[in-house]
Amino acid sequence: MIRNASLVKFESQVYSAMTEAMRRELEVLIATAPESKRLAFAQEMEGFTELFTRYHSERASGKGAINWMEIHTPRPNQILQYDVLAQPTDNIDAARAMLNKLVVLKLNGGLGTTMGCVGPKSAIEVRSQMTFLDLTVRQIEFLNQTYGCDVPLILMNSFNTTDDTAKIIQKYKSHDVRILTFNQSRYPRFNHESNAPCPNSFDSDKRMWFPPGHGDLYDSFARSGLLQEMLDQGRELMFVSNVDNLGATVDLAILQHILQSASEFVMEVTDKTRADVKGGTLVDHHGCLRLLELAQVPPQHVDEFKSISKFRSFNTNNLWMRLDAVYRVVAERTLELELIVNPKTIPETGEKVVQLETAAGAAIRFFKNGIGLSVPRSRFLPVKGTGDLLLVQSNLYSLSHGAMVLNKNRAVSTLPLIKLGSEFGRVSDYLSRFAQIPDILELDHLTVTGDVNFGSGVTLRGTVIIVATHGQRIDIPNGSILENKIVTGHLRILDH
Repeated sequence: MIRNASLVKFESQVYSAMTEAMRRELEVLIATAPESKRLAFAQEMEGFTELFTRYHSERASGKGAINWMEIHTPRPNQILQYDVLAQPTDNIDAARAMLNKLVVLKLNGGLGTTMGCVGPKSAIEVRSQMTFLDLTVRQIEFLNQTYGCDVPLILMNSFNTTDDTAKIIQKYKSHDVRILTFNQSRYPRFNHESNAPCPNSFDSDKRMWFPPGHGDLYDSFARSGLLQEMLDQGRELMFVSNVDNLGATVDLAILQHILQSASEFVMEVTDKTRADVKGGTLVDHHGCLRLLELAQVPPQHVDEFKSISKFRSFNTNNLWMRLDAVYRVVAERTLELELIVNPKTIPETGEKVVQLETAAGAAIRFFKNGIGLSVPRSRFLPVKGTGDLLLVQSNLYSLSHGAMVLNKNRAVSTLPLIKLGSEFGRVSDYLSRFAQIPDILELDHLTVTGDVNFGSGVTLRGTVIIVATHGQRIDIPNGSILENKIVTGHLRILDH
């Protein structure tokens, strides 16, 4: 026992020395910033230092580790069911009054690199030649025009997306929507072994920096001045969601409920499917709701975390929060969001580095009367890859004022599970392999790998598996109907 205490004390001294060394390195880094940007940069480095200090402190003390025995399924009163919400009023004046208290914030910091695209992910065309951002603007503009209100759209960019986004939003100048932007923080990656920061100057290559997750939105939003500006305008509530979630639209029933309730923070959750087992989930921890991410789960309990028997829902990252409460927790510095340690390797150099990130939903335990809201699956429609793109481009959906509407002829409410191989990974490759998006209204499951191409007028039903072996090619002819079929090798399907 004495030896363990001595070891902990020694590790604490080592980590304290590391923190002091990092502070000295950051002082040198701050001095390289242009004078006009130095204060803001110093504030960002202060935020990074807090995370870095916690990272080493938690490693020394074990404070950040989850005690699995203290984690429980949320109680019924901690998760509100969407279908019990009162229907919104038909009175346009009342709806306008509610909407004028609202701010919509989209998390717009991600690039489209995972889908083989250059620039912000929000600029990828997803439906009817419209991008994620086009659809978002259309949704907000429809609200403003229908109800005669002024719902502002705020974009939280990262240093990776800010320049391109600034150019893109110029085309919305004539639209009936006020678009405001701010940048989340830019933190330095640091070497896994030496703990030395990767950048050596303010202008170091972008690969040396990282945006520290969407949990940074609270401090960055306040630091930008937009939080105070929204409060000064009488705004009360903010709806936050990922820009690539096409289901995250403004819902008047949710808005009405939160404005009339005592909840300062509401997280939308929805039922897990086989595709969602890695998503963060709400748990009860000593009677308080807490967001639990996969990265925080002890290895021996990962299977239990992923199962749908104990944790049946997951975080959609659709978050509603009261602006005065956001102001309070930032001003009082009470937010201590759980760290997500994200190890990376810089491809060009092979250097192993660390990124320290946080999740916006983890803030729920620092707000008063935070609750989960179990919503229909339709409010979670993210496009993370080309399989998701196939869903939203198909006849499963139509567009209504920028919102995706599920085809009423779909017999079941669940969506097909689609798995496309690496040959379909890039958007350009994916598009080249479909002469026309197939009819998938009656599809349950689709797996496609290898050199496979689809003609026009193809219909897929039930479970369809198509596997082209190495060096072979499968062409699905025009007008083909595949129902509960497995196609392998180099087979060709005859025209009907």
